[in-house]
Formats: sequence, structure tokens, C-alpha cells
Amino acid sequence: MTQYLDFEKSLAEIEGKAEELRALAASDPEMDVEKEAAALDAKAKSQLKDLYGKLTPWRKCQVARHPDRPHCKDYIAELFTDYTPLAGDRAFADDHAVMGGLARLDDMPVIVIGHEKGNDTRTRLERNFGMARPEGYRKAIRLMTLADRFGLPVVTLVDTPGAYPGKGAEERGQSEAIARSTEACLSLGVPMVSTIIGEGGSGGAVAFATANHVIMLEHAIYSVISPEGCASILWKDAEKMREAAEALRLTAQDLKELGVCDHIVTEPLGGAHRDPKAAITAIGNAVKVALHRMSGQSGDKLRSDRRKKYLEIGSKGLAA
Repeated sequence: MTQYLDFEKSLAEIEGKAEELRALAASDPEMDVEKEAAALDAKAKSQLKDLYGKLTPWRKCQVARHPDRPHCKDYIAELFTDYTPLAGDRAFADDHAVMGGLARLDDMPVIVIGHEKGNDTRTRLERNFGMARPEGYRKAIRLMTLADRFGLPVVTLVDTPGAYPGKGAEERGQSEAIARSTEACLSLGVPMVSTIIGEGGSGGAVAFATANHVIMLEHAIYSVISPEGCASILWKDAEKMREAAEALRLTAQDLKELGVCDHIVTEPLGGAHRDPKAAITAIGNAVKVALHRMSGQSGDKLRSDRRKKYLEIGSKGLAA
């Protein structure tokens, strides 16, 4: 069953009517409603195109958070073969908000790491809604160390509201773990490609996304803070999240202009949640192209290019 966002109410009515007509026809074989249903389908498609052709930053936030959007687990299952997960940080525990391991991408051995939000109440609680604890970042560091040791490219799938801010996480060194993970990204002597598939929230995302090549889905977001958090700090009112979303410049299009994002992948009409397989395939193709371009480059060049990229971030947008 399709889950509609608040700005899709009129679309929900049209598609609902088309479904009702077809349900009636199914119960009465003599009833011919296909012409009317097809007209409603065409109207729905036109409205969908209109809605998604002019999404505001806040609406993009809503799309990026859609519960039916494909998650890390879906990308790994669809794009990678011979996936062998690695668990634990060898210090405290295994963080289920972060998944990763060795895999093959079109027979190319790689290390894949990502945030997993879960897709129902049980798995969302188990995965802590994709909010990693220190042990999650230390698991990622362990995987990146393996990648460097064995010369394996690193692919990350970012989808998190941010790192978990709980007391236990802070006691176990959350900030230090995020900083170490970011440092590990910058130190890698192998190609690193990061994809923002949903939300890229704060340092929790940066720790996985300090890559040579950053790819974003068309309606994904990437920001230093959530619009609600920003509004609470600046205006003491979380309901001003729409204004905050505008000010944060968190859309893929804004970030491409600023040099944070290197490539935007077009989503299926209506968002990745309407055709997950097409979205996953498009991301897979973009990752393969990026890895192919970096193939054969020395570790020193990869590190130098990566660091230069982050030193220059924002300069283009500021100059304009």
C-alpha cells in the first residue's frame, strides 16, 4: 500500500479513485471502467510530475525520509554479491545501525559500509533508526583499515538523521569515534565513493561520506543539522523547519553547486520509493563509473585529491 506524504493528498485521492474503479470491475466482469481508470491514471501521472518538478527543500526532506524509500540493506542485496558481513568493533559491541563487510560489485572486490534504518517497527528499533553509536563508527574504521590493507575500494551508503546523542554513546566517546572515522576516510589509500541515499545528517553522515566522489540521489538531503533542530536553535520554534530547510541549502542541487556533491542521480518519477529497483540500479551504475575513473590511481594521489576536495568545499558557491 502506497504511503502518501502530506503534500500528496490530492494525488492520493485520484489514485484511490482509480483503484476503487478497478476493484469494482473485478467484482463485476460486465462493468467496463478501464477508460475512466486510465484517464485517472493519466491525471495522477501529470500531477505527480508537477508536484515533483517543483519540490521545496522541506518537501525534499519529507521525500528523503519516506519510510518506503530503499535502504542500505536493499542496496546491498540488489547490487552486491558474495556479501560477507563483519560484526562488532572488537571493543564494546556490534552496532546494528551500521552494516558492512566484504562484497563484490560486478566481480570487483570492495568493502561496503552503510547506515540501516530498518523498515518496520521491530527493525527500526533494532537498528536505532539508523543513528549509529560509537561502536558503529569503530566498526566502520575496522572495515576501512581492512580495505586499505588489502587494496579494496570502499563504497558507503549514507542514510542517517545523525549520530545517536544518548548518554551511553557520549560516555563511550561518540565525538571521538566520529572524528576517527572521518580521519580514516581521509587517510585511505584506495578509491572511496559515498552515496547519500536518503538523509545525510551532521557528523554522523560526514564520518562515512568524506570520500573522493560523493553521489546523491535527486531528492536526498545532506546537512550539518536537521531543519527542525536548526529552527529550534535559531528561532526557538521547531515549526519554522520550512524556513530552516531553505536556509541550510541541504538539497542535492545546492550541494552540487557548492562542491560537496559530485554527481546527482535522477530518481524515478515520484521518488525512489515508487520504483526502488530503478533507483538502486541507477545508484549502482553511478558508483561503477566513479570507481572505474579512479582505477589505477596511486594511494598518494587518491589521498591528495580527497583532501583537496574538502579544503575547497564551498569556495565556488561563496565566490558566486
